[in-house]
Amino acid sequence: MNHPVRLKAEKLIRAGDIVGAEHALASLVETEGDDSLVVVLDDFPAKDLLAVLRDFDSSRESVVSLLVSREQFARAIVLETRYGDPSHERLRGMINAVIFRAGSDPSEFLEAIGNLDGGCDAFADYLCDRGESLEHFFRNGTFDLFDEGGGDALAGLTDAERLDALSDPDANRPVLNHSEVNDHDWMELVWLLRYQQPEVFRDVLLILRARASAESAQQAAADGRPAEAQRPSGEPEEESAL
Repeated sequence: MNHPVRLKAEKLIRAGDIVGAEHALASLVETEGDDSLVVVLDDFPAKDLLAVLRDFDSSRESVVSLLVSREQFARAIVLETRYGDPSHERLRGMINAVIFRAGSDPSEFLEAIGNLDGGCDAFADYLCDRGESLEHFFRNGTFDLFDEGGGDALAGLTDAERLDALSDPDANRPVLNHSEVNDHDWMELVWLLRYQQPEVFRDVLLILRARASAESAQQAAADGRPAEAQRPSGEPEEESAL
């Protein structure tokens, strides 16, 4: 679809005028309504859509963030992982702004991202500095690192058994209500992944573990010492036979 507004926005993006491109897209809503912009966005190249989305977050809304479809957004988010941004701040801002926008169903966006190749890696980037909290939530069902009350129905299982039980709705029951983590940020996202997209949650957890293990091995090699075998987080250390 070669809509004049789409062509104009793409030209402005090529020229580096992201604000102008967003303004051009937003003007379509004023002249032709929301549905027209939705149609244009569905045919918008993912890299151009990402260029616009990267300049906005929940503190600076864009009409593009409010109307982008979950499939198109998922493609843009996976593309974002190629930017090599070590802080992943833009990634977090985009995800929070779009999946928690008014009137949306966050789980639909999470499913669309998780089902796309590279989607779980994008979630791992989003949660790259939350590994300890994610492991604690996996083991205990809470985000309070001082709370190990065992309220989680999976408590007492081995790590492998807990991972398998994530897909069992009878076993994988919430300790915290959704309202207790309704922060439109990482805690709510993790809660939604575990209880609404458990397979995605499992894959993200394993990706973060693999990254942590690789970093430990790299550090050990740099220090000139042998890398220790990685023990799954949450598993008790074996008692000495002595």
